[in-house]
Amino acid sequence: MSSTWSSVVARATLIALSALWTACQSDPMAPKVPASATTAALKSASASAAGNVNGAAGQRPAYYDGVLFTVNMKELPEDASAAVIANNESMNQIYASNDLDDEQDFISVIDAIQGDGFNPLWHQNLIVFNQGFTPHQFTSDEEVLAAAAGPNPEITIVSTDEVYRCSVVGHK
Repeated sequence: MSSTWSSVVARATLIALSALWTACQSDPMAPKVPASATTAALKSASASAAGNVNGAAGQRPAYYDGVLFTVNMKELPEDASAAVIANNESMNQIYASNDLDDEQDFISVIDAIQGDGFNPLWHQNLIVFNQGFTPHQFTSDEEVLAAAAGPNPEITIVSTDEVYRCSVVGHK
């Protein structure tokens, strides 16, 4: 009986190691698609959003410092979002043209990746273009914050009550 159990444990270990080995074979941070692929990235994200948002279906493009990444997102329940907003000052910020549950006019912008202040909890902020300004794509949080600053800001940043669990899974 113990040899049967050892065999099961050994097989499970081999399967887990194989999955880990396969996942580590490619460099997820290596650039694969130029940033000019904005339209294709939005179409891909819209197709993913139509299905289940768990796993790969929750993936969407997001800009960080001018580089297009793929992120995996899932909204937290209302009570969890409220608790995170009230108690977690280190959550990251994601800037979006529309609620993240909806189709996006522009690709979202994130303010951190792994190795640069990354936290898996992201507070959603909506970008609203002020009257007299033409909506356009931002590619960094610095651009977003600069556009919201000054006496005649280009945009208004609207803080929401939504928090998402987000993983940066690689370059787009």
